[in-house]
Amino acid sequence: MPNDNEARSSDSRIAAMLRDREVERFYYDEAALLDAHRYEEWLALFADDAHYFMPIRRTRTQRELDKEFTRPGEMAFFDDTREQLAARVAKLKTGRAWAEDPPSRTRHLITNVRVIRDDGRTLEVECNFHLYRTRLHSEETSWIGSRRDVLRRAGESFQIADRKIFLEQTVLLSRNLSNFF
Repeated sequence: MPNDNEARSSDSRIAAMLRDREVERFYYDEAALLDAHRYEEWLALFADDAHYFMPIRRTRTQRELDKEFTRPGEMAFFDDTREQLAARVAKLKTGRAWAEDPPSRTRHLITNVRVIRDDGRTLEVECNFHLYRTRLHSEETSWIGSRRDVLRRAGESFQIADRKIFLEQTVLLSRNLSNFF
């Protein structure tokens, strides 16, 4: 028969597994919304004070790796508030966003989801992604990288309070960067 310490340890492991599964499910549902072009529902996953940041990656020497990514306030691919994300979503809804007319076909693959910290209210989560996009007859693009998110508990789910997107590429070969990550 397990003692109290073993029972508590087992309970905490089960709680961590359930939490990890909830986070994974949240990310899989988010990816499905993006791939289905349900951008308003996707936007609802973000907190009102959310920050969405994709720095530019630069090739640096081993001793300069701390300068590999630009920082907030410096040049970035995206440095958006929720309001700016909402404006991008609204533009897509007009049907006049040339970079997305006709719309891209995308597949968001999310993997290696890890909860780094959980204080009961917010979680720091890291995951890897592969965003595949095909457009028109033969245009194909892939972006691969990692994300670092701060998720806030919101009822039975989460809200994204902060997202940092780190691409593996230093040179983007795509004709535009009109998709969400």
